[in-house]
Amino acid sequence: MIASASVVIAYLIGSLSFAVIVSRTFGLPDPHTYGSGNPGATNVLRTGKKIAALLTLAGDAGKGWLAVWLALRWLPEYGADQRWAAACAVAVFVGHLFPVFHGFRGGKGVSTALGILLAIDPWLGLGTLATWIIIAFFFRYSSLAALVSAAFAPFYAYLISLVHPRLETLMIAVLPAVVLISALLVWRHKSNILKLVAGTERRIGEKREAGSAQDAASSPGSESSQRGRTVKP
Repeated sequence: MIASASVVIAYLIGSLSFAVIVSRTFGLPDPHTYGSGNPGATNVLRTGKKIAALLTLAGDAGKGWLAVWLALRWLPEYGADQRWAAACAVAVFVGHLFPVFHGFRGGKGVSTALGILLAIDPWLGLGTLATWIIIAFFFRYSSLAALVSAAFAPFYAYLISLVHPRLETLMIAVLPAVVLISALLVWRHKSNILKLVAGTERRIGEKREAGSAQDAASSPGSESSQRGRTVKP
């Protein structure tokens, strides 16, 4: 009963969309209504409020870390094995993707996935983060960095189980969850994959000019979209 309840609680924690919470606190527009429409730190940054974007990133990563850390810390005391902690990892991630508190319109999960991996093992999280930084630095694509990091995360978990025998049981228990989270993250980036293939994905630091107008026009309720409907003959 305790283990099952922990999975539900993890999902509810994941359903707290910090992009929405922080935006409301700072009096910013709903992140669903501008830019990419994605409730994440990158989209919040488009408002020009760097502190709001930083708090969004920290909140989304923190909720992933908290849910998994609590599961790993307390569930064994109730006789639940580490597979329940793995289930909580998936639940908090799914909560971020499909938050019950925000109409099931969630983000892509990069920050939350990082928090989850850091809670499982700091080296797992840091290794995945280092991969993101390296790919982002050389290729200048945030989405590509996220996709490559997602692909490597299960490999890192398996490698840690070989290098650190004391972590073998934990890593084997959570490996299916890491694989599933990575697959879901890749799925959530399907539009970015199409843009990468087409050569239209925006690089990190690239100014939003024509692409900005196009993204805004495609965002329901966005200002440019409203203007477009006004002047349309």
